[in-house]
Amino acid sequence: MKNTTLTIVYSCMILFAHAQFYKSVLPSPQFNDSLTKIVIDFRNNFKKIQGKELTPQIGIEVYQSQIGLPGAVHCVIYRYHSKLDTTASWQAIMYDGDDYEEAIKVYKSTCRLVNKSRIKWIDRSIASFIGNMEKPDGNISFANTMLQLNVSDPRYKNFYAEIEMESGSNGWEVHLNLHNKKDDMEE
Repeated sequence: MKNTTLTIVYSCMILFAHAQFYKSVLPSPQFNDSLTKIVIDFRNNFKKIQGKELTPQIGIEVYQSQIGLPGAVHCVIYRYHSKLDTTASWQAIMYDGDDYEEAIKVYKSTCRLVNKSRIKWIDRSIASFIGNMEKPDGNISFANTMLQLNVSDPRYKNFYAEIEMESGSNGWEVHLNLHNKKDDMEE
């Protein structure tokens, strides 16, 4: 009887630890669903998820995003006054504070979550972001990772998830930007 009880308890502990491991590595369903809604709405230039207008910046209109990501401090949509590129960009501030180690942790976690997310595409296929994380270097005040959306839709040819960790006057920030990004050498 004692051996049976110990075996059951031990099995439950292994299953719980296994589930917790995957829970810590894979994005939550809420993260996947929110990211999917945001990425899909890029086709509409983020208009369907656009909320109230916030204080504008020079040459930029700023709007609250109606869809946020779990763990994000703040999510906005930027509309630039450009004649060359009229696409908007979406940004989440994932961390804002003065703890360098915490900023690195959030940066790495955001890169991992986006990279492992599965986007339920329009045709019911699964899309994902591909690329490699740039490791933060303690001697440099920023890190930047570009992950490209892996789909054949031409509207998303230059669509990236850009994760940035940067030092500012108020400490460290980690941003997740979803936007079109053309090669600087491209016309």
